[in-house]
Amino acid sequence: MTLTASYELCRRLNARHGRSYYLATLLLPAWKRPHVHALYGFARYADEIVDSFTMTGDRARALDGLSARLAVILAGGSTDDPVLPAFAQTVRSFGVDHGDIDAFLYSMRADLTVTRYATYDDLLVYMEGSAAVIGTMMLPVLEPLPGMEDKAREPARQLGLAFQLTNFLRDVAEDLERGRVYLPLEDLDRFGVTVADLGRGVTTPALRELLAFQTRRARDHYARAEEGFDMLTPSSRPCIRAAFQLYGGILDRIEAAGHDVLGARAVVPRRRRLAIFARHLLAASAADRAERRLIAEIP
Repeated sequence: MTLTASYELCRRLNARHGRSYYLATLLLPAWKRPHVHALYGFARYADEIVDSFTMTGDRARALDGLSARLAVILAGGSTDDPVLPAFAQTVRSFGVDHGDIDAFLYSMRADLTVTRYATYDDLLVYMEGSAAVIGTMMLPVLEPLPGMEDKAREPARQLGLAFQLTNFLRDVAEDLERGRVYLPLEDLDRFGVTVADLGRGVTTPALRELLAFQTRRARDHYARAEEGFDMLTPSSRPCIRAAFQLYGGILDRIEAAGHDVLGARAVVPRRRRLAIFARHLLAASAADRAERRLIAEIP
């Protein structure tokens, strides 16, 4: 597996499994895209080990093998793993925090044994590794403005949490098929909903109220994430604004359906996704031209 082929595989993983985010990455300068794909590809690769309906082997052993191969390549060794060469080069090139990688793998391992979360604080511990660190790993590729590197971390975390919670709301039925519930048990009790209710396929009034509460919680994470947009270099802002609106659009669809997430999967229509992309394309092109002019002015 050559490095070029590894980056291409990561791009294909992003295009196949993350349509909304992949569309947003097309708004980035061309040189940034492969690195975003590499980070996404690694995350998806690990996620498939723990989540795939078709995998029949030992998931814990497979995840341990991925971790071992990653340790080798980050230490300067080689591997025949198809995704890790691109991921490792991106990690080295941008100084991605190895602690964030460890936190991500820790949450992936949790999915093999943990199926319920008692409180939202408990769920946040899981999401720190499964989502918040994805935002902070992406951050150096997106380039915070000089002096904003530390301040931009918290909005990046919040965006990861917002996206993750959106996925949890959309995928209640799919997660239940895997035996998992990402709605905190204390919130189910608060609204008079049981896990058995989730499996009946009918969105009751009580469940609608619970999901409306969780939607408001997600909106709060989105609001806190938005504060970080202007901390990024201008050429990265259109991508993040588009991703923000695309994922936020999933919440809009959930609300428009009366929070009936069991009857049908909430999807942002293709026309709407393309309209969001087109809206930010002009800003992306202008930012790219401005950066090129800046380079041309350098003696």
